[in-house]
Formats: sequence, structure tokens, C-alpha cells
Amino acid sequence: LSDRLSGWLELVVAAMLVALGGRVLYHLWKDKLRLHRHSHTHVSGKGPHVHWHLHVTGEPEEHQSFLHFSLRPLIVGMVHGLAGTGALMLLVLSAIQSPFQALMYIVIFGIGSIAGMLIVSLLLAMPLQLAARNVPSGYRVVQAAAGAFSCVFGIWLGMDIWQKLG
Repeated sequence: LSDRLSGWLELVVAAMLVALGGRVLYHLWKDKLRLHRHSHTHVSGKGPHVHWHLHVTGEPEEHQSFLHFSLRPLIVGMVHGLAGTGALMLLVLSAIQSPFQALMYIVIFGIGSIAGMLIVSLLLAMPLQLAARNVPSGYRVVQAAAGAFSCVFGIWLGMDIWQKLG
């Protein structure tokens, strides 16, 4: 892939980061995420103190199962692959002479990429899923931080790539 095309694909990844982060923030705002504080005393006899809390004024989300499937992760993975690992795969494919070996490389590369992303996703999702069930307000803070970070990083990355393309 040419440097220019690769740059444009990376710019699409930056825009996708902003869109995904914005989607998370929008859903938090839509669910009327409310940050407030109140004071209380513990039974242990300590004096009154203030705690900050996040509350969702809408209906709580129901988590039917741990795993669910949708097209969004597939599309995100495809865009991510085109911008980064797709170029690496094409570089190696150009050195392979046999069509059968090239096909086997693509299959093994694809299975390895899927397995790696699945493992990383599960390692990230399991603690977050536990947090969502046990401390819903804390989970919302993590969601808001992840959404904001995704937007800020996507904008920064996009501006950096845009300058290199210009």
C-alpha cells in the first residue's frame, strides 16, 4: 500500500475512535448520567463526610448474558486491520511464491489475529463486566473516561495524520 493510502486508512481509524468514544458519551448523556455528592456518616462512628456518586436516572440496563455478537466489532476490526496489520500481511505475501502457501499464510494470520483480539477483549471485558454488576456507578465512570479518552486520542491522532498527509 502506498504511504498516502495508508495515511488515509489511519485517518479513518482516528475518525472511528472519535465516533466510538462519542457514541459511548452520547449514550451516557442520553441515560441522564448525573454526578452529585451527599454527606453521610458510617456506623463505625466516624464523623460525616462527603462522597461523590454517579447516578443514572433512567432504567437500569439489563445484562442478559456475558457474550453477545454484533457487526460493529467486525467492522471496527476490519478498519483496524486495513490501516495497520493489513499492510504487514501484504508485505509478507509479496515474498511468498506459492499461491497455496500465500493462502495458508492468510488463513493462519487471520486465525491468529482473531484469537489474539478475542483473548485481549475477554481479558478487558471480564473485569469490566464484574464491575458493571457489582458497582454500576463506578462502571459508568469507567465508561465516561474511556469514551472521553477515545475522543481525545482520536482527535489528536487525526490531527497528527492530517499534518503528515498535508
